Amino acid sequence: MSDARCWQVVINRQPKKMLRQLSGELRERIDESIRRLASEPRPHGCAKLAGYDDLYRIRVGDWRIVYALEDDRLIVLVLRIEPRGRASRGL
Repeated sequence: MSDARCWQVVINRQPKKMLRQLSGELRERIDESIRRLASEPRPHGCAKLAGYDDLYRIRVGDWRIVYALEDDRLIVLVLRIEPRGRASRGL
């Protein structure tokens, strides 16, 4: 379900740091996935994290992007970019 509203994407410090450390192609794929969240914050294949009201994750290869949605303010807050298995630890 596509929504005509445009969401603001905010990236926390840890994901910014992780993006800088990644190789070119992977960085581009993850960056593109994050940009697409502005128009489709709940894309096909996203998963709602159990035990949380507003946390979701999307998969990019073996990597995961964990983000929170603030529906009332139209904000996507990217919390983590981690390899599979480490993404939801310590949330």
